[in-house]
Amino acid sequence: MHLNIPQYIEHTRLSPLITVQEVEQLIHEALEHQFLGVCIPPYWVKKARRELGESDIRLVTVAGFPLGYHRSEVKLQEVNSAIRDGADECDVVVNLSALKNQAYDWIKIEISQLASVLHNHEKVLKVIIETAYLNDEEIKKVCGVLVDAGVDYIKTSTGFAPEGAKVEQVKLIRSMIPNQVGIKASGGIRTLAQVRDLIAAGADRIGTSTGLDIIKALKVQN
Repeated sequence: MHLNIPQYIEHTRLSPLITVQEVEQLIHEALEHQFLGVCIPPYWVKKARRELGESDIRLVTVAGFPLGYHRSEVKLQEVNSAIRDGADECDVVVNLSALKNQAYDWIKIEISQLASVLHNHEKVLKVIIETAYLNDEEIKKVCGVLVDAGVDYIKTSTGFAPEGAKVEQVKLIRSMIPNQVGIKASGGIRTLAQVRDLIAAGADRIGTSTGLDIIKALKVQN
């Protein structure tokens, strides 16, 4: 099966030190290579919206990032700001502290609120579960909770934890969620081989800051 690799990639820069030049370069590269989307900090969403213009490239930002333990009202404010600034999708970090304390009902309420706000504006909600900190049983449990809460995608990682996406964990997530819910693999994805393996495992999106290297490798193979 032929894979249109660029259409899996969210070209990402989430460094706290990102510059205006890097934002502009990221968008230029996404337009040139027709990546699926760009993922940038909230501060730059308004500019990115202007730069992308009428392009079909998805504009993605984050909320509750990167630690997840913000209060629900803070995450809601972040999401509303992202919508106003022109984001198409929001990647929200689950409250890992609540998860570790098995407050799954509370997590469901929080994520349901966020899903409602985003879906009312026809936007997409992806929830980051930070797999590096979870065991298999916690991954299974939180996947069920998030599906019930109405998420569009479950995302593996922020890129700020000790480890990122792993094939085994993507397979586990895929086994726990219905087909209409997607998986975004992210964190530590640097090679074309990793991308192919993660897609084969069930990933629908790839979040990476090394999209150009992956495209170069793809051209070499072709």
